[in-house]
Amino acid sequence: MSSDDIRVGIADYKIGQAPHRIMTVGLGSCIGTIIYDEKSKVGGLSHIMLPDSKPFAAKSDVNPAKFADTAIPLMYQQLKRKVPNGRFKAKVVGGANMFSFKSATSGTGNIGQRNAEAVMEVLKELRIPVVASHTGGNSGRTMIVDLNDFTCMVRIVHQDVIYI
Repeated sequence: MSSDDIRVGIADYKIGQAPHRIMTVGLGSCIGTIIYDEKSKVGGLSHIMLPDSKPFAAKSDVNPAKFADTAIPLMYQQLKRKVPNGRFKAKVVGGANMFSFKSATSGTGNIGQRNAEAVMEVLKELRIPVVASHTGGNSGRTMIVDLNDFTCMVRIVHQDVIYI
């Protein structure tokens, strides 16, 4: 990590451009989604915690960057303003099943799986192709994306580093 790295916190998203790298840590059941345009070398990275904002709609202090259904469209709008004719594509990381109790293995209890499905659905609705992903399992991850070439390094807890 360098001091020039753009760090994205939990329930946040940021936009960056080469020569910087953009990164997020602590992807357990959370999902990191990078949306990138190769020509401009501009990308946005979100770190969502939950799939759906609707159960929280009545609350006035809800952070839209926390949810797949709100964070990704908001980030994409900002990217489109910065690069109106961008040809965006995405990579998705995270969505681990961090809990071993029985209900976590079902579709309703496994928040990591639900997060991954929600992110993929939002990207499909926005017509952003997913060119690579590394989701599931039961280990946390760190995601570091080089905005020069869209290389995504994934550090997996107690495992090897992979590139997607």
